[in-house]
Amino acid sequence: MLNLVLFGPPGAGKGTQSEKLLEKYGLVHLSTGDILRGEMKAGTELGVKAKSLIEAGNLVPDEVVIGMIDNKISENLDGKGFIFDGFPRTQAQAEALDKLLVAKGTGVSVMLSLEVEEEELVKRLLERGKISGRADDANEDTIKNRISVYNQETSVLVDFYSAQGKHVGIQGVGEIDEIFEKLTKAIDAVHVG
Repeated sequence: MLNLVLFGPPGAGKGTQSEKLLEKYGLVHLSTGDILRGEMKAGTELGVKAKSLIEAGNLVPDEVVIGMIDNKISENLDGKGFIFDGFPRTQAQAEALDKLLVAKGTGVSVMLSLEVEEEELVKRLLERGKISGRADDANEDTIKNRISVYNQETSVLVDFYSAQGKHVGIQGVGEIDEIFEKLTKAIDAVHVG
């Protein structure tokens, strides 16, 4: 199985590149936000637990999120693999994901991080804010805070996957197809088939 962890700060182009990668490799997209909303809507045991936590203003704990991801992986074990989007966010989550995948006879193939300078990210997000109407893309201070939080959270994960020889940084500036080509070269270097 080809299992990708796709990282990048807000505005790096993860959404755009993720769609292209899903199409090229036939992978299943695992977005923690989508999974959480799906489980809550379906009224599963984990969904009900998550909903009550969120409604009380609490974060959903790792074991609940990991349980949901476990369910999604189990439902798609006959597939070609997964793109993990928005997960893992901490070293504890990365370790839990490794254990989960090993138990299913697979593992993370590569962690790809799209690298873009902060100045470019701010420019992109402000532009996106004009088009999308998203409040979090319209304020420069909010954008800079989101980028700062991302950098603090993910530096640990870059170290975690680098220690396993699985981290590849990709320059996320240029034409969409050029960036996609860099991503596919990195993926094809670790995955044949």
